Amino acid sequence: MPRLPGQIDQAKSQAILDAAAAALGECGLSTPMGEIARRAGVSKQTIYNHFGSKADLIRAIVDRRVDEIAAPLLAPGALDHPEEALAGFGRVMLEMVLRPHGRALVKMAVQAADDMPDLARAFYEAGPRTSRRRLADFLRDETAAGRMSVDDPDQGADFFAGMVIGVRQIAGLLGVEQTATADDIDRIARAAARRFLKAYAAP
Repeated sequence: MPRLPGQIDQAKSQAILDAAAAALGECGLSTPMGEIARRAGVSKQTIYNHFGSKADLIRAIVDRRVDEIAAPLLAPGALDHPEEALAGFGRVMLEMVLRPHGRALVKMAVQAADDMPDLARAFYEAGPRTSRRRLADFLRDETAAGRMSVDDPDQGADFFAGMVIGVRQIAGLLGVEQTATADDIDRIARAAARRFLKAYAAP
């Protein structure tokens, strides 16, 4: 069955994002757009037509990543089942930290902070800051519903992320090999969600 034009554009956009994430993670922010185009099987002009600039392309990569992390908070029934929602958020976040491409993208942004501060800031604003904001919004809604009591949702979001990631992100940035099975990741995420809910239990 032939795809509609919009579906073709969407598939091409995803192919560009996949290629860009891999290339930028391996080669850094100075990766030529031509290399990204080659990996995606498109022209450079096609990339510019879809995303405008390298900064916008990076934002799109990170936006997609944040959407994946925050998806459990937006799933049907998430507000009624905060432990499951938080565990899902933590699980995906931890998978991102341990995944080679995820580590490479964070390392890329850190290395670029001095020479390309605008791109590094774009990564931060679209990534860590936005994912924490979405988690804070979820905690705010849970508190309003009386299921939790989080006096400072922004701080609470930082606390939860820290519980899940721990030193794992630093270890990854330093090149320390980490092994974690899907069961390990699930166990850590569920333990963090359970302890977090206990700490912020409604009175």
